[in-house]
Amino acid sequence: MFPQPIQKSSPAAQALYRTSLPFALILWLLPLFAVAITSLRSINDLNAGNFWGWPTSIDLVKNYTEVFTRSPMGRYIINSLVITLPAVAGTLVLSSMAGFALAKYRFRGNLLLFSIFIAGNFVPFQILMIPVRSLMVNVFQVYDTYWALILFHMAFQTGFCTLFMRNFMKQLPDALIESARLEGVTEIGIFWHIVLPLIRPAIAALAVLEFTFIWNDYFWALILVQSDSVRPVTAGLEALKGMWLASWQLISAGSIIAAVPPVLMFFLMQRHFIAGLTLGATKE
Repeated sequence: MFPQPIQKSSPAAQALYRTSLPFALILWLLPLFAVAITSLRSINDLNAGNFWGWPTSIDLVKNYTEVFTRSPMGRYIINSLVITLPAVAGTLVLSSMAGFALAKYRFRGNLLLFSIFIAGNFVPFQILMIPVRSLMVNVFQVYDTYWALILFHMAFQTGFCTLFMRNFMKQLPDALIESARLEGVTEIGIFWHIVLPLIRPAIAALAVLEFTFIWNDYFWALILVQSDSVRPVTAGLEALKGMWLASWQLISAGSIIAAVPPVLMFFLMQRHFIAGLTLGATKE
């Protein structure tokens, strides 16, 4: 049912693995390397067609400084934080409570409700563009505000997070919860004092994933906001394009800057992230 470790595979499979792994890593890292090198190039290099060779001049300070002078990049980064942090927090709160109810409560329609959460993950988000935009404009009247993106990301990401949380909480022993009930602990107390401390690795793993998903969103940033005062950094990179000529060195530098917060988030919570993904994967 599960793939066997590569050490137990045949010699031919191990040789193929050792050969293909470096190739796959190079293929994956090559675009990232190209963006990083392009962020150091001068405009003359790009005009001369030097896209893959070593830059004739290193304009590191100039390009990264110009990103902030030619666009309100600082404002965009703050906007992304204002959108991402509440959306992640709201998603984790809703999915934790929903996952607890689906995992530990028996009620009619439990399986059906869980199936709806699963089915929602398979809906292509592109087909939601028109109805979601209409909701934000006509019903909630939050179009072109922070709340448009916050509410959408909370609603769209809660399905996946609930699926993750429900399966994680399903492994918690029922006897622990029943013992707390016999001691007179309320359901809120059980959730707050018993369940939440036990699922901290799962919460940390989801926090890293959701921060990355929401921070890197580009599609909905174009659909639901339009002014620079609320535009996140992914959509704000459009401001670095010139009127007649695309400044690829500035766009690349801006992309590197935009990628820094998710990378820092992962490395700061790497231990909790890996623990959350692997907890329960093996049994003693």
